[in-house]
Amino acid sequence: MKKQSIEQPRIPLSAFKFLETLKKNNNREWFQLHKTSFQHEQDAVAVFAEGMLQLLLQHDQIETLSGKQSLHRIYRDTRFSQNKTPYKTNWSGGFRRATKYRRGGYYFHFEPGGSFIAGGFWGPVPADLKLIREDIAFDDRPLRKIINSKSFKSSFGELKGEQLKSAPKGFDVAHEAIDLLRYKQFLLIRPFTDEEVLRAGFLKEVDQTYKHMRPFFDYMSEVLSTDSNGTL
Repeated sequence: MKKQSIEQPRIPLSAFKFLETLKKNNNREWFQLHKTSFQHEQDAVAVFAEGMLQLLLQHDQIETLSGKQSLHRIYRDTRFSQNKTPYKTNWSGGFRRATKYRRGGYYFHFEPGGSFIAGGFWGPVPADLKLIREDIAFDDRPLRKIINSKSFKSSFGELKGEQLKSAPKGFDVAHEAIDLLRYKQFLLIRPFTDEEVLRAGFLKEVDQTYKHMRPFFDYMSEVLSTDSNGTL
């Protein structure tokens, strides 16, 4: 008997259409009138997010309990922003890795003309940043091997994130690994076109992208979860 394949969830075109219309009508009056439509599209994205989570759980331990829980709120915090539009014009969210020994997080952002999958370390605390830099300064080869690998380059191109213009305090500007020591953020970002996001099979592509983050996460987890003697 032929095994019946189960269709994977996907991002519907209507979810992008809603965002495009919201961008043209980014005000509370319009949103309240179309809140039912918003909820319908958000539910569809939550189903896709649940699909991402279930695949992630096959190869990593995740703290996030559900796809719906992973979604970020549509409401913008306008208190400290010059942009006072009340709503985001994207679907986004993230998954936290479980336990203090698994560092890094998975992020997704779906938006017409600006979708991407990302992961890494957006704002390492000073103590973590010091540990990372000390490890790189001692031996930069493990990290270089990861970011120069075929899977890393094909997915992310290069390591991204904000960098210092000069050497960080306590490190020589002439250090052979100064290009890595200058990083303040460590981000893995893979952009996707609208066509890629909306087509069948995108869920599998997202999961493969997340898998390609693991060597980097494993490296960072070891650096950030051990002392100078390599002891947990």
